Amino acid sequence: MPKSAATLGRWLALALLVLVLDQISKIWVLANFRLMDRQTVSSFFNLVLVFNPGASFSFLADAGGWQKWFFVVLALGVSFWLLGLLRKHAHERLLPTALSLILGGALGNVVDRLRFDAVVDFLDFHLAGYHWPAFNVADSAITVGVALMLWHQFRQPKEIS
Repeated sequence: MPKSAATLGRWLALALLVLVLDQISKIWVLANFRLMDRQTVSSFFNLVLVFNPGASFSFLADAGGWQKWFFVVLALGVSFWLLGLLRKHAHERLLPTALSLILGGALGNVVDRLRFDAVVDFLDFHLAGYHWPAFNVADSAITVGVALMLWHQFRQPKEIS
């Protein structure tokens, strides 16, 4: 196997790991919780089963159903773009790590949309009565991936034009 294919395979394996961990965590939650069941874990963290048919912060959650296909097509389009970037930057470290996390997270949420017409969310952080919207492993991977992409971008030398 050529070195570039092996390097790309490593990043695809990371994306697959994120996808698998996301789906395993959701299978566990679905097997142990009913809708809106809540289990206190600490003074600032609960597990709770919710379904989000929208995007972040329930954006478009009440759109009537068309948003499922919009988000599936969007995530698949972004995933193909990420695959192209992964292929181009497979020899690097930081950027492909970021891209792999985003890819695995995006595909994890696509699986949910296709299976349930919504994303399974269950991580509920709160403080002083204020709750962050519930999220999942895929959302966490996407967030960390975007943060790493930004860090990568800020580390790049500035071009003078």
